[in-house]
Amino acid sequence: MMKINLLIFISSIKEQKETNIGEIVIKTFESDIRPVKGDILDDPGFYPGFHNGYEVVKVTINYASNECWVSLSPLELEREETDIETYIERLKVNGWCIVSKEEIRKKN
Repeated sequence: MMKINLLIFISSIKEQKETNIGEIVIKTFESDIRPVKGDILDDPGFYPGFHNGYEVVKVTINYASNECWVSLSPLELEREETDIETYIERLKVNGWCIVSKEEIRKKN
């Protein structure tokens, strides 16, 4: 089993102009399956109206700590039906957490 850390940067084009909202979210779990670049990952926290999953764009493995860091394609919300706060709340309910860039640097 390896500790898998999924990372997504989420921003809103509409709201970015007004308040510059953008967050990094992370979800960590244990798995025998390691994602590879190009895989499409799905999660119950993702809104199906926006996409059918996130593409894996980068995978970093740290064998010393038995961890895998998986960067997923950034999401820019362009639709106005759901704002970025609502989307992030849905992710949180499904096990995702907001994390700062500094926290990620410390872990890597």
